Formats: sequence, structure tokens, C-alpha cells
Amino acid sequence: MSRVEAQHPSVTLKLSGHLAVIEPDRFTPGSFNLIVDGTPQSHVNVDHPDELFFEYVQRIGHVIDLIGEIGEPITAVHLGAGALTLPRYVEATRPGSRQQVVELESDLIDFVRAELPWDKRAQLRVRHGDAREVLGKLPAGLHGSVDLVVVDIFSGARSPAHVTSREFYELAAPLLSPRGVVAVNVADGPGLAFARAQAATLSAVFDHVLGLAETQVLKGRRFGNIVFVAAHTPIDLSWVSRLLAGGPHPSKVVEGAELRQFMASALVTTDATATPSPLPGRTVFQIGN
Repeated sequence: MSRVEAQHPSVTLKLSGHLAVIEPDRFTPGSFNLIVDGTPQSHVNVDHPDELFFEYVQRIGHVIDLIGEIGEPITAVHLGAGALTLPRYVEATRPGSRQQVVELESDLIDFVRAELPWDKRAQLRVRHGDAREVLGKLPAGLHGSVDLVVVDIFSGARSPAHVTSREFYELAAPLLSPRGVVAVNVADGPGLAFARAQAATLSAVFDHVLGLAETQVLKGRRFGNIVFVAAHTPIDLSWVSRLLAGGPHPSKVVEGAELRQFMASALVTTDATATPSPLPGRTVFQIGN
């Protein structure tokens, strides 16, 4: 047994073989980090699930806040579970929301449920399986009624290729309600070739797309996360100023002509051309034991 396993709750996931560990956040009482294959995947404040820690998760949280009226229940589909940080946030800020969570590693869900249980009152259904396969089999009643689809799918530190293509996003598109949005977490580094291709791919499926991130990440100067927001209907222009104001700072929202310039000559990703997201250096996200 390793030192990490001895000190903190852990499980070796059967499908991937990755080690999942839950560690307390020594700076915030009542908070915990889920680390999978050495990569921090989730941060949960059990006592205050409405408080978000990771920058990109905060940005998605701001998007969630802008859907409909403040506190109004929504219908959400989360592709990729982690420690269910965002489903907990939705329940805390929009009680009564109907949520579906899709996760490939069923023993990860069991592990999180045992160590960091969520509110039993939440209308939250967990579906086990590959996100793309489950997405194509969701109940017909969800089509046209989902206000939020979160795509945050990682195996270790990388997004699998088959959940980055136009064909994948075409499975998500019919779910959206008239006010619905898809929020995609994209991790990339200098050059941003993967992120540019994801922007082009989302733009091939959805009529309206914007990106938000820390300014240095958008400039391709360091590895980090870009959140792309896509919708069938125009995204309220007031969202831009409110997303900028929400931070974390420094931040930037890219849309319209600037997004087209960001995409430049990037090609749409298809099943035939898809590749996993780039692997970050171990010093970027990974935590040593």
C-alpha cells in the first residue's frame, strides 16, 4: 500500500486502472479534492456546495447562474461526474432541479457516494456507462427540455477522442431547450490547436458559441482550461459583461468576429480525425504523492 493510500481514502478504478484518492483541502475546512491518476479532477466543499474552487468550474458556475431566473430549477445533464461538484452546485443554488449524471467508472461514483455523500433530497439520477453511448440512449422526453449540458469528460488528464467530434456534439444538440446551453471544458496548451478545433467543431453544430478563460490561456501562453458555451439560440449579450465581471480574474470572453479569428483555419473534428486532448506536463495539474 502506498503512502497516499495509507493516509487518505482511495480506490483503484477497475476500467482504467487509475488510482482515485480523496484528500482534505488543508486550507478550507470541510472541503476535499478528488485526485485521479495524480490529476486533481474535483474540489468539493461539503458544507457549502455553492462555493466553487477551480477556475474553470467557477466559470461554468457563472454560466449556470445566468440560465433563466435566479434560483429557478433547471434540467441538467452532466457528462463526466468526478465528485459531482457541479450537480451539487445546481442543487444548492437551484433546489428542485432535475439532473442526470453520466459516468463511465461506476466504482468512482460508489467511492464518492461513500466518502462525500450528496444531499439525498436532490433529484439526481446517475447513469453508468460511456458518455457518448448513454447520450444516444437518454429518454426521448429529455429532447428539447434540457437547460444545461456540461461536458467535462476526462480519463486521467485527457479528454478521450470520441467525445470531441462533431458526431458527438450532434448527439447533445437535440437535448437543448430553447434557452439551453452546452458548457464544454477544454484543456489545452501553447498553440491551442485542440481548443481552436473544438471551437470550430462546436460552431459546426451550434449557431452560437463563445469561449471564456484566463487571458494568458487564451493567448496560448500556458496550459489551462477554456470553457466553451454553445447554444442554438442567440446568447444574451448581457452575458458577456456578467461573465467578465464574475471572474476569476483576469478573464476574457471571446465571441463573434473575435471567436472566428480565434478559430482561424482550424478544421472541424470528426470521428475520423479526432484525437485525445493534449497531455499536460506533470507539473501543470499533477500532484506528487
